[in-house]
Amino acid sequence: MSRFFATGSDSESETSSEEEPTPRAPAPAFTFSDEEEDTKRVVRSAKEKRYEDLMNTIKQIRNFKKIKDMSSMLSSFEDLMRAYTKAIPVINKEENGVTPRFYLRCLVELEDFISEVWEDREGRKNMSKNNSKSLSSLRQKLRKYNKDFEEDIAKFRENPDVADEDEEQPKSDADDDDGSDSSMDWDDDSDSSSSDSDDDIPGMSIRDRFLKSRTTGDKGDDEERKERKKERKEKDRKKARRDEEEDDDDEGPWVAVRGGVALPSEKPKMFPKDAEVDIPLVVKKLNEIVAARGKKRTDRREQIDLLHELQTIADQHHLGVAVDIKIKLAIISSIFDYNPKVSDVMKPEYWAKLLERISETLDLLMATPEITIGELVTDENENLEKPPYRIRGCVLTVVERLDEEFIKLLKECDPHSNEYVQRLTDEKRVANIIDKVQEFLERQKVPTDLCRIYLRKIEHLYYKFDPNVLKQKKGELPATEVTSVQIMDKLCKFIYDKDVTDRLRTRAILSHVYHHALHDNWFQARDLILMSHLQEAIQHSDPPTQILYNRTMAHLGLCAFRHANIKDAHNCLVDLMMTGKVKELLAQGLLPQRQHERSKEQEKVEKQRQMPFHMHINLELLECVYLVSAMLIEIPYMAAHEFDARRRMISKTFYQQLRSSERQSLVGPPESMREHVVAASKAMRNGNWALCKDLIINDKMNAKVWDLFYESDRVRGMLGRLIKEESLRTYLFTYSHVYDSISMDTLAKMFELDKPIVHSIISKMIINEELMASLDDPTQTVVMHRSEPSRLQSLALQLTDKVYNFVDSNERIFETKQGNFFLRGGNQGQFRQNYNRQDWNRQRRENRAY
Repeated sequence: MSRFFATGSDSESETSSEEEPTPRAPAPAFTFSDEEEDTKRVVRSAKEKRYEDLMNTIKQIRNFKKIKDMSSMLSSFEDLMRAYTKAIPVINKEENGVTPRFYLRCLVELEDFISEVWEDREGRKNMSKNNSKSLSSLRQKLRKYNKDFEEDIAKFRENPDVADEDEEQPKSDADDDDGSDSSMDWDDDSDSSSSDSDDDIPGMSIRDRFLKSRTTGDKGDDEERKERKKERKEKDRKKARRDEEEDDDDEGPWVAVRGGVALPSEKPKMFPKDAEVDIPLVVKKLNEIVAARGKKRTDRREQIDLLHELQTIADQHHLGVAVDIKIKLAIISSIFDYNPKVSDVMKPEYWAKLLERISETLDLLMATPEITIGELVTDENENLEKPPYRIRGCVLTVVERLDEEFIKLLKECDPHSNEYVQRLTDEKRVANIIDKVQEFLERQKVPTDLCRIYLRKIEHLYYKFDPNVLKQKKGELPATEVTSVQIMDKLCKFIYDKDVTDRLRTRAILSHVYHHALHDNWFQARDLILMSHLQEAIQHSDPPTQILYNRTMAHLGLCAFRHANIKDAHNCLVDLMMTGKVKELLAQGLLPQRQHERSKEQEKVEKQRQMPFHMHINLELLECVYLVSAMLIEIPYMAAHEFDARRRMISKTFYQQLRSSERQSLVGPPESMREHVVAASKAMRNGNWALCKDLIINDKMNAKVWDLFYESDRVRGMLGRLIKEESLRTYLFTYSHVYDSISMDTLAKMFELDKPIVHSIISKMIINEELMASLDDPTQTVVMHRSEPSRLQSLALQLTDKVYNFVDSNERIFETKQGNFFLRGGNQGQFRQNYNRQDWNRQRRENRAY
């Protein structure tokens, strides 16, 4: 059988070939010279080619400008500069060296766009790193490049509305000689006429006509001209609409619609010329303007202008106080809504307008007692014509929003600049507004609203120091004079009584404690914080309340320190200082990010919670007070338990500072605050109180820390006395085994203390069994019992304790492995173990007595 018949018989192959014809390779297409002659090439001049390159690049720049793609815009601008460099010979030849107008328009638009983006600080912050870097590069290159076109750009800016077609543009072969716009629009009748004229050309085939129309339709210049023509027509339409709006003879409401979408850029006409302006008509127009609030294409600035214009019309027609207040409230809301983002900071000019409008509104409210304003008043129940007036609105919400905007303004300013000081002067105006709202709400007597406005006043008052409080304590001022402590007491007690939410009460308590601690009312502050039990549930509160709690505990610790309550001061500050994130806990800044500790969103939220600079607590002062308190507690304790193996650590942070100092091979004179405290601790450990005091209280430490206290001389005197007393205790703990007896006169002279104070300190040590000694009153001496073990005995006792622990743990492990072997004969093993422990303890007591 031949290999050609492997798939079946002849008949089968024939039928299959008939049913399914095998595909054949296509015949090669040969190109003849006749066809080459039929295809016509489009020949363009050098001017057309260079101008088309410029136009295409300009289109790209405009597209990237819409989406604010700075990186792509930078690369396109570089391409544009290269394309213009190539086109310079053509421009010199065709335009006599005059820069084309469309190119100047591109440079001007780009310059204005870059300036607008650069001034938008918040927008730049939200840019990606690549876009932000490209923006800076593009700004520098554009400023440098535009210097070569300064005169041309200045002339262009004088008359920017002249169309680019007035300049000589490149014309394609298919364009008409007159260069009119009719040849650029495919929908115009001139196109059909030109095509008809083309049909009349003798010898032109259908294919030639098709190719000609195709090449002329693909021109980049035609598309650019179409776009400019549409823009020019749009400007003409807008101008015609403005002229119609300015015409007073027109009647009917303002409607500007294109394709069913309202045009936000067109200003509505208020009222027709012959219309009777009354309250219903003004309210209707007000609702019409306010209805556009928050919509996508609403021009916020224009909305503010419209409301001001409406207010002017209402004032001219004397429509009454109620209408005036309602319009002013709408203006205030529109100013608040000017920033599209809540996190954005209000511009200074709008902030000034806001303060003026709110002050005017409150003055009208205070001058008209028959006005009722609230959120419970519906639109149907409003009464704007006759007293008693009823207006829908909420003054309290306005003031709360105003306070938040003020805090944001302070956060945005550089705290070390004059701008911050100038902005801080507005706090007086804000406080006056809060006082007016408080007076207005007190007339309405709504407890929930009063609690909210009282808390706003408390938050502007609690962190401010009033020297009259301390003068009143000393009797320098009469008791009848009202101080900030009395105002805080009144406001907070009202909130304690009337508040139905835990948050307001919690914040009021913390602010009250803060204010007491700031004015050295230690016992009132301590009792209030203990009675509130906030320490137990503060972790469930919102972050701003937790920040306020941390700030309160910090000032409570400072107050305890000023009152010489060192242990209380240490206990108040230890939770803050042990974390190492004091700045974050007090909302005074953010530490550098470590290993993606927080995302950008979390960082943004935490920045919004930061406290303004004038409310900050000095962190160096706080740390110094904590370390000095730890030194006064820790050093005597270390001396008393030098050989105790089970000695506990009171202050971890203080221990870390001591250990880091001990690890250093060479310790120089102290420079920073921490080094001063560490060096003073070492001096106290040796009983050298004079050196310790000099290291803590000196000119450098006074300038950094102690001068920041009110009545700093009293604080330094208190601190020197505590250093002497704790140095005496440390000396007795360290060197008691050296003395058989020691005179109290000697100790008083050695530490420059009064004899009664020395007597009191030693008596307390004996009573607390810290010092094994007794007092001999006739001779005024301290007789040592010498019952404390020597250094060798103490080390031996430590060794025995460790050996005992080792043996005990070894026996427990052995019992576990052997299956409680000692318990087989009843409790014999346990009895034997207890007996061994009792014998061991008895032997230790005998050794200690020996």
